[in-house]
Amino acid sequence: MLSWDQSPSLARMRQERAWVEINLAALAHNVGQVKRLVLPGTQLMAVVKADAYGHGAVTVAQSVLHAGADWLGVATIPEGIELREAGIKAPILILGATNTSEQVRAIARWNLQPTLCTPKQALVFSETMAQLPGQTPLPVHLKLDTGMSRLGTSWENATEFAQLVQRLPNLAIASLYSHLATAESLDRTVVNQQQQRFEQAIAQIREAGITPPKLHLANSAGTLTDAALHYDLVRVGLALYGLYPAEHLRSVLDLQPVLQVKARVTQVKTIQAGTGVSYGHRFVADREMQIAVVAIGYADGIPRNLSNQMTALIQGQRVPQIGAITMDQLMLDVSQVPGLQEGEVVTLLGQDGDQVISADDWANALGTISWEVLCSFKHRLPRIAINQSLRDRFLESTR
Repeated sequence: MLSWDQSPSLARMRQERAWVEINLAALAHNVGQVKRLVLPGTQLMAVVKADAYGHGAVTVAQSVLHAGADWLGVATIPEGIELREAGIKAPILILGATNTSEQVRAIARWNLQPTLCTPKQALVFSETMAQLPGQTPLPVHLKLDTGMSRLGTSWENATEFAQLVQRLPNLAIASLYSHLATAESLDRTVVNQQQQRFEQAIAQIREAGITPPKLHLANSAGTLTDAALHYDLVRVGLALYGLYPAEHLRSVLDLQPVLQVKARVTQVKTIQAGTGVSYGHRFVADREMQIAVVAIGYADGIPRNLSNQMTALIQGQRVPQIGAITMDQLMLDVSQVPGLQEGEVVTLLGQDGDQVISADDWANALGTISWEVLCSFKHRLPRIAINQSLRDRFLESTR
């Protein structure tokens, strides 16, 4: 990730087209909001998988740890290795399943902590670790399926699973956890059922003489909805990036969006009534119109299905996008923005003046979720860290 004071000529060159801005002060603010919400003694795992939901994993990880996060969560081994190669020493949990001896060796080599989902997986880990000389027991986290029907051993078999892992050499149980399927819902039926199953599994494991050092269940929605779900650790992703898992949770915390997507105008032209715009002429001008060509498209992560449905911000004004969004470019109706010139900055997501376009706006238009929107921006868009000094002043003021 570039910063404004790093490689100025390169930074300017990469911003001649389009980029993503990452507001580090907003990120630190969101960490502080979550930290104040969770119960005393509860640790915070910042979920930075999928390149920190498209925000840039290394920079985000460094910033959230600086702001008070205790753990990092990733989905894959390469994601964990990237953080270690950047010099990050905090504990890193791999949330995805890993099954081969090669993966076990990489986990041990890079001091990562895996999720164990099945007895078969546990056996592979133990056998592989036995082949690695001088290794201390590998911390492993046992995943239970309490109703998500995704990864994990069934909660009904939790005791047998924990007993097996406890007996295996070279492994050490670091936590027991599960994942909530409907934590953002106003209907608490499934959440309550999952927590009851989790509690029952915990009780049975403890009766068998095993005490997992940590218990964790809550994602962002679980963290915001019920302190009884906090346990020893909360795993927070979306909320750290300034978005809410559901509309009714907006009153719980004051979150600030971290990501903005911007691009530059590359041409301004006048078209006449009856002129078609872009592939397929899905938009035809009904009057003389001033249009701006903007250097960003679906290859950068702007969904083509938003064609003729989205707006953008320019000079503090909201303007409509027109015609089919193309691979590298899109067009705007800027008839109400007089004197517009090439090089003007357009905000696709974010704030300009008092106008705001959010990932939720796109998600609602597309019939999807804000998580998918954030993760869609491609790597040819440079991530530009902003407000680092403001972040540092904010952190100093909270200590």
